Amino acid sequence: MELELLDKILPALHSNSSVLTGPGDDCAVVGFSGKKLLFSTDQVIENIHFSSDTAPERAGAKLVKRNLSDIAAMGGTPLWMMLSIANGNRSVQWVENFVAGVEKTARQYNVPVIGGDIAKLASDGFLASISITGEAQNPILRSTARPGDIIYITGLIGNSFYSEHHLDFIPHLQEGAFLANYANSMMDISDGLLLDASRMAKASIVDFVINPDAVPLRENAAIPQALCDGEDYGLLLTCSPDIDLPELYRLQRFSTPLTAIGTVRSGSGKVINFSDNKLFQLEHIGYEH
Repeated sequence: MELELLDKILPALHSNSSVLTGPGDDCAVVGFSGKKLLFSTDQVIENIHFSSDTAPERAGAKLVKRNLSDIAAMGGTPLWMMLSIANGNRSVQWVENFVAGVEKTARQYNVPVIGGDIAKLASDGFLASISITGEAQNPILRSTARPGDIIYITGLIGNSFYSEHHLDFIPHLQEGAFLANYANSMMDISDGLLLDASRMAKASIVDFVINPDAVPLRENAAIPQALCDGEDYGLLLTCSPDIDLPELYRLQRFSTPLTAIGTVRSGSGKVINFSDNKLFQLEHIGYEH
């Protein structure tokens, strides 16, 4: 449903000369006063992005970090956030604790909440969204992968829900800012490695050849599920083989691993299994809302 809606909605949206990158990437890029500003928005919905028994502080923290991960995917620095809340049946104390989780994480990353909106839902449930603004000197897009590039990911893949990584992950802001100096394309992995890889391949009009045996797995993760489940919040990027990216990355002493998982070749947006040179055959290839 998500992809079908986007295919219908996005072509109807207009633009102007200030919009350098419009809908379809991790962030929009707008030129303003000689700077490149990043704009993105993301949300959390009860029983979709967090379970009803999740501590509200952790759900609030996740909301902030989901948005920070989009900024990281562009190689950017976050600046400000706007918070909107729609509450059905949660108590005032619960919502207060949710906002406390937002504020604690916002302070941690020095990204102030500067406004927002509160509304009441007509039914039970809770949802909240953040609109975030950032800045990048050289925003890295998902549409600029090149044939011959090596495909990398930061972090580990799989078992995000049961390990609670989806709540406790750390957005790869520092890694993204460094990798933006070398990457040809980049995006965050939120809806599943294969689905996000297919989005990048289609945007770049190339094929991705991924070796599933090279994908670094989180503890207790299995390859089929790990490729599809989502909520990993690492970075997926491509880089020229002429650059020794692993060595440059190692010298930065990041605690987050960087792993080569495949290559880019000329094509039309397919994701190929290196093991048999065929399209991945799985029941689903990612998480759609």
